[in-house]
Amino acid sequence: MKITNDIRYVGVNDHDVDLFEGQYPVERGMAYNSYVVLDEKVTVFDTVDQNFVDEWLGNIKSLLGATAPDYLVVQHMEPDHSAGIAAFMAAYPTAKIVSSGPAFAMMVGFFGTDWADRKVVVKEGDTLVTGKHTFAFVGASMVHWPEVIVTYDTCDKVLFSADGFGKFGANDIEDPEGWDCEARRYYIGIVGKYGVQTMNLLKKAAGLEIKTICPLHGPVLDTSETIGHALQQYTTWASYAVESEGVLIAYTSVYGHTKAAVEKLAAALKAKGCPKVVVADLARDEMFETIEDAFRYGKIVLATTTYNGGIFPFMKTFVHHLTERNYQNRTIGFVENGAWAPQAARILKGMFENSKNITFAANTVTLKGALNATSEAQIDALASELA
Repeated sequence: MKITNDIRYVGVNDHDVDLFEGQYPVERGMAYNSYVVLDEKVTVFDTVDQNFVDEWLGNIKSLLGATAPDYLVVQHMEPDHSAGIAAFMAAYPTAKIVSSGPAFAMMVGFFGTDWADRKVVVKEGDTLVTGKHTFAFVGASMVHWPEVIVTYDTCDKVLFSADGFGKFGANDIEDPEGWDCEARRYYIGIVGKYGVQTMNLLKKAAGLEIKTICPLHGPVLDTSETIGHALQQYTTWASYAVESEGVLIAYTSVYGHTKAAVEKLAAALKAKGCPKVVVADLARDEMFETIEDAFRYGKIVLATTTYNGGIFPFMKTFVHHLTERNYQNRTIGFVENGAWAPQAARILKGMFENSKNITFAANTVTLKGALNATSEAQIDALASELA
């Protein structure tokens, strides 16, 4: 694929992967992106997953023929982007690796060598000139590994953004939901903990004229509209701001009584004019889709039972995923159930004790088994407060 007159796409699409990073379902597969910049000296940006190294090298060979690349820029050492380094260095024995100091330390861990006689160590502020192209390197530590750099091509105004602006899904499969949904799930799931570091990188990007963004996953962004939208979305996500008004109700239910309360609460919220109500069964619905929604909307209700003196396991896992991603700036309500000693609301509040700017709803719904007049009145009060 031709990106600019000098930049070509040589990445691959993975249609076999079911879980990205061993946990994120990817029904539409995954793309591992790599790019070649044609100039007096030829530069390759990043490699691919181990299962596609031969295909990737074939793509490079098909593009370059007998020409050997001069540089391999490694922006990120996660194996889905770095697995092809050794094969590339063997295939092109005159090429040099350009990367950060921490990345070369990781290469020793992954490959037993850092190719000391062929390495070019760069840091923020350094540049690489390959002819008419000058690549300026920008530090992006902890977005989302410590060694990450991103690269700005001052000639074509292209930002090679590493994992930034990535998206789940193979590039040769159309996503009917567009860019936002799977880009949001990707960001929140993988980078979400590092909002401060992402905001720092966005501030650096704000000073650049960017005509194209080339991420390591997902489609190339190459219009002012798509780039502007992506930058705005990333600013919202990285600052933990509310993206959409609405209420997410995430629940677990053993015998159906908590589910019945959730259904009544959802109906009450809608009747009172809540703009969006999303209901998720944590035992059955895709967990990371629900995590995405928890960060998307400004209010959530956690509905669960007291279980073995604690809370139901799926709810515990869900809240752990939120808090480890620095969940903040939200309002949380509770529906608790316990036949003899309901205490889920107390336990859940404790799980958010280190979270920033969390507001707990004044009204809590408490069931001791099935719904009754008291708990139905509590549902109505909670719906009025949140709607």
